[in-house]
Amino acid sequence: MYAELDIGTAKPTPDERAQVPHHLFDCVAPTQQVTAGEYARQARQILAEIQARHHLPILVGGTGLYLRALLEGLFPGPQRSEELRARLRHRTEQRGSAYLHRILQRLDPAAAARVHANDTPKLIRAVEVCLASRQKMSDLWQQGRDPLQGFSILRLGLDPERSLLYERINQRAREMFEGGLIAETQHLLQKYGAVRILNSLGYKQAVQMLKGELSREAALASAQQAHRNYAKRQMTWFRREHDVHWLRGYGDDPMIQNQAIDWIASS
Repeated sequence: MYAELDIGTAKPTPDERAQVPHHLFDCVAPTQQVTAGEYARQARQILAEIQARHHLPILVGGTGLYLRALLEGLFPGPQRSEELRARLRHRTEQRGSAYLHRILQRLDPAAAARVHANDTPKLIRAVEVCLASRQKMSDLWQQGRDPLQGFSILRLGLDPERSLLYERINQRAREMFEGGLIAETQHLLQKYGAVRILNSLGYKQAVQMLKGELSREAALASAQQAHRNYAKRQMTWFRREHDVHWLRGYGDDPMIQNQAIDWIASS
């Protein structure tokens, strides 16, 4: 979604994007932030437009929370407060995430039991919801969501052999570094400063290299490890999702492509 972040996000090339319409690309400035709720709102609008043209929308990606927000909706929480979030982040930097977790335990024990003490972003959001709404977030969870209507949903997941997956991840990170990730990151730093999006995978390690904190080799190794860890978390997340039809390979395998087409045709 972020404009000007091309190499580190592995966006499809212009030629690839010309083969089939792509949506929600380059629609957010690097200085802005996109919540799962805002993504769901924009994506639902796009889905309605595609449906009106009698075409089939295909969602591609691996961010489980954003997919859940789109398909199932989110609880009716308050809008983000950047001022409050900044104060909570500052407290966390001073005292650690465990301090924020203790605050959440006092405000909402049930929510604290579901959020790991080291998961700072979720802790900040949970405390923000409790303070801004003057309600427990766990109570808001019970108020129900707003699921996507009017679509028959087919979930397809790729599940390649783990060692081959990690090999591909390592190669992809290497190609990013060789393909201009450092220059792209330097340009973004010069143009926008240390915006939060540069803390994302790949860009974070490139920033550390530009600051002299890591060598190029160490930055690449750190990016590869971070991507492998993320892939592992993705699999853990989607294993808990219901109705996922798993394809045991990669999307560029003709056999896997045929299996996916068969699933779509029979749905």
